[in-house]
Amino acid sequence: MKLLTGLLLCSLVLGVSSQPWIDFVDQAVRGSWDMWRAYSDMREANFINSDKYFHARGNYDAARRGPGGVWAAEVLSDARENLQQFLGRGAEDTEADQFANRWGRSGKDPNHFRPKGLPDKY
Repeated sequence: MKLLTGLLLCSLVLGVSSQPWIDFVDQAVRGSWDMWRAYSDMREANFINSDKYFHARGNYDAARRGPGGVWAAEVLSDARENLQQFLGRGAEDTEADQFANRWGRSGKDPNHFRPKGLPDKY
């Protein structure tokens, strides 16, 4: 509920270009779902060295939704990385994750990070 409220308020405050705000919110919600699906797939796959692929894929899928999806991907990616850095994860790993996040959000192919042997399901 907090995410939806935040999305609504931010979209109104930012004056989301020429799109109706409801489109922005819809894109953001769907983009959030794309991010969740990539995270769930990463946990399910439990495959060594695959985290950058799933970061890039989640951001890529969310960004394809439109400006709301890009916004959701950026907010969720930043929040996750900030939390992990706060919990003691290294800055180097955080920057590598953020590189993969930006790669996906920019529309570049997430398969660039795909490790050999990762099942085709993902």
